[in-house]
Amino acid sequence: QVQLVESGGGLVQAGGSLRLSCAASGSIRSINAMGWYRQPPGKQRELVATITSGGITNYVDSVKGRFTISRDNAKNMVYLQMNSLKREDTAVYYCDAEIVGHWPRVPYHYWGQGTQVTVSS
Repeated sequence: QVQLVESGGGLVQAGGSLRLSCAASGSIRSINAMGWYRQPPGKQRELVATITSGGITNYVDSVKGRFTISRDNAKNMVYLQMNSLKREDTAVYYCDAEIVGHWPRVPYHYWGQGTQVTVSS
């Protein structure tokens, strides 16, 4: 059984910062790409950022220069540092990871339960 657990969400004023964390646990052989998605109120879930096991990152244009994704492979964790937050960043943020278990040794996508980020003006 594999589980992803996010933390670090909350209420912040526009221009402020938050750091989200996501911990993967369970029967894990290896983790391929990890990422963060978000779902604003009344909208569909969208990609925010991804990072490969080798550290190559990708960001949606709206967060480039403000958000930074990173990971700690030894701890099976991924982070999202969010700076210069805007009201439009308000959303539930979800962690995603492609994880290979011990058996069968095939990759599956797992999602966390989500953490709320609210940016006030």
